[in-house]
Amino acid sequence: MGEIGNETLVEAALRVLNTADPFEKARLGDEVAEKWLKGDIVIPYHASPDTPVPDRPARLANVKLVSPSEMPKLGKAGSLQSRRAIVHSLVHTESWAIDLSWDIIARFGKQELMPIDFFTDFVKVAQDEGRHFTLLAARLEELGSSYGALPAHDGLWDSAIATSKDLLARLAIEHCVHEARGLDVLPTTISRFRNGGDEKTAELLEKVVYPEEITHCAAGVKWFKYIYLRSKNPALDSDFEVSEESEAEVIQKFHETVRAFFRGPLKPPFNEAARKTAGFGPQWYEPLAVKAFSTE
Repeated sequence: MGEIGNETLVEAALRVLNTADPFEKARLGDEVAEKWLKGDIVIPYHASPDTPVPDRPARLANVKLVSPSEMPKLGKAGSLQSRRAIVHSLVHTESWAIDLSWDIIARFGKQELMPIDFFTDFVKVAQDEGRHFTLLAARLEELGSSYGALPAHDGLWDSAIATSKDLLARLAIEHCVHEARGLDVLPTTISRFRNGGDEKTAELLEKVVYPEEITHCAAGVKWFKYIYLRSKNPALDSDFEVSEESEAEVIQKFHETVRAFFRGPLKPPFNEAARKTAGFGPQWYEPLAVKAFSTE
């Protein structure tokens, strides 16, 4: 790996991925993001072979991991215990989101010869996720708990492993399925915290996390479109426009990709307004929903 201060973005991303402590991972990620966005890091990657991307990022062993089916119910934020459980779950999700953002940069940026805008978009996503983690972890402390106090599952990273050789699949599953699911459920979660008298958590989710997660889904949609359309036109610029005909082809490819890499149908109800803001309308996801699957 290159000298710190003279490293590429991919080398810096690997440093983040190989940092085990999630708080330090978030801090380091923010530092790297600032350097890239300010122009202190200017080279995305070297032409020479890079250090391999780890199959699993470094993680501390202080969080007890269980299968998703063994996770205790989170409740509806009506009690302190439930509020702690929900925030703990969100903190854990954000800790993985940090790794997912740096992983897509390190794993696919050079391999797919992605334009600079791709790196910048996911650096911004990574920086947001680190901020979400830090703020939610601090809120969990204020609620009298801490990250690692409750069990968690690693379903998000299971999906990352399943899509580790296919950028289209990674973008579709992580950003247009899992992250979009977050858009669907966050308004209800916010309402539950507010109804439970926890305005501070509700405000954090509503004013910081929710609007930024929309931009993360938008990045997934944008680069899914780009990768597919570039396969048809190798000279495609990152500042591209999509015709109606091409959009229909992209959506068909999205359906094929989700069905190949995601188990089962998508679960409504969908947050149509937030998804539309992120750049994808009902034609993207409704054919993949429970009702559509049950009639095929």
